[in-house]
Amino acid sequence: MKSWRSLSAAGALALCIFGSDPAFAVGSPAGTVINNTAEVTYSVGTVNATATSNMVSVTVAEILDVVVTAQTPSVAVDAGETQREVLYRVTNTGNGTETFLLTMTSVIAGDQFDPVPATPAIYFDTDGSGDLSPGDTPYVAGSNDPVLGDDEFVNVLVVNDIPAGVTDTQIGRTRLTAASRTGTGTPGTLFGGDGDGGVDALAGTTGADGEATSEYLVTDVTLSINQTQAVLNQFGGATPIPGARVTYTFVIDVTGAGSAANAAFTNDIPANTTYVAGSLQYNGATLTDAADTDAGEFAAAVPARVRVALGTLTTASGPQTVTFAVTIN
Repeated sequence: MKSWRSLSAAGALALCIFGSDPAFAVGSPAGTVINNTAEVTYSVGTVNATATSNMVSVTVAEILDVVVTAQTPSVAVDAGETQREVLYRVTNTGNGTETFLLTMTSVIAGDQFDPVPATPAIYFDTDGSGDLSPGDTPYVAGSNDPVLGDDEFVNVLVVNDIPAGVTDTQIGRTRLTAASRTGTGTPGTLFGGDGDGGVDALAGTTGADGEATSEYLVTDVTLSINQTQAVLNQFGGATPIPGARVTYTFVIDVTGAGSAANAAFTNDIPANTTYVAGSLQYNGATLTDAADTDAGEFAAAVPARVRVALGTLTTASGPQTVTFAVTIN
């Protein structure tokens, strides 16, 4: 039968680390009863009559499905670093409430080194920061397995140490797997009576388990980006009102001894704003909006975005500054 372990130590915690995505679940909730009857109307002489069929019912079974997505597919690291985290999202895409077992592995064929799982190696991102923080809750299999309703998700951190002997450009991979506690199997595998409220359950298209892989890239160079904004409205003030102009400034810094090739800046134009034509600048020089010979481009297709090709960057390049403006709709 279904495991109904509760996150008892995390009543308030659940409000922080669990959420609901837009509808991804597969249709009617498990346990939904669908009734049907039919009528035939007819006349005998001057008398109208009705015949009603018997009622038939069907109870919707539970589909067991889960999707794991890597929120940080790649992380730059140095040799010997400890407790480097990657962020995943586990989403219940079935149509019932389900408990999931979480496992991780960092021994994956095809990479250049094996990250070393920290102790513990899996945490819930309790504070929603996206990185490992003192308040994040360690995951203990069988104790605080996440219990997710349909379309609910939980953000999970997988934490590894980086071996001291790795070298520049080497890649090490790590993987998070989430599996239904009710059962897993090929799509269509039936678990009779084990679904919500005792209905049947069956494995959906994911086989009731999902996984995603992230990678650690050893590099001597790291890029960081810091953003500021300035608001100027049509009355000369800084209150953000419709028609006001918001200028965004981004400073990209380079640290480390290596080089970052094919660096590129992209930013989707924020919702409820309109890009100011001709406002894109790189290191103080105005760029055209067209996809031409300069480094910048504004693409109006959905999603509208700006892009600047930064080229190969090293510490000798110094800070790189990109600016553009929008107006508030």
